[in-house]
Amino acid sequence: MSGAVLTLVALGLAAAPPASRPVGRADVAALEKRFDQRLTSYAVDDPIELLGNTRGVYIDGYGVVFSTEVSLAPAPALTPFRPSIPRDQVNRVRDKKLTRLPALKKLMIELMASSAATLRDLPPQEQIVFGVTLHYWSWEDTNGLPAQIVMQAPRKSLIDRAPVESAVRVREF
Repeated sequence: MSGAVLTLVALGLAAAPPASRPVGRADVAALEKRFDQRLTSYAVDDPIELLGNTRGVYIDGYGVVFSTEVSLAPAPALTPFRPSIPRDQVNRVRDKKLTRLPALKKLMIELMASSAATLRDLPPQEQIVFGVTLHYWSWEDTNGLPAQIVMQAPRKSLIDRAPVESAVRVREF
């Protein structure tokens, strides 16, 4: 009799639907598009250049991770007709990128906060992470500029804390 009961229990467990993920692909895809739109609409006449669409992934038990690559300011490329960039232009590009860095960080924090509000099914202890890789040409002066900015916070902290900035861990590499 116990063998029959075990068989019925095993069949019942096998037929049970798998646990649903709290965050679906459609939710992540919608946030990817929102991030891209916000990044590219920063300054319409002098935009931040999006070099790769934002990509997001939900990791069960950890949270959502978004990443993208941007150039903070348009910059000329080396060509056969322009084999070097004049020093004054190198300085202008660097200064513009330094000026835009705080705005990018603020935008990243805003995007994390809006993600926390949008992803209502994300468990409160799970993380929201946003990483931005910054593009530089080989001729650029990158002194004082990070190669990458990574921000992370538990969803609950992003919702509960004011100001939100106090909830976010920021790392620059």
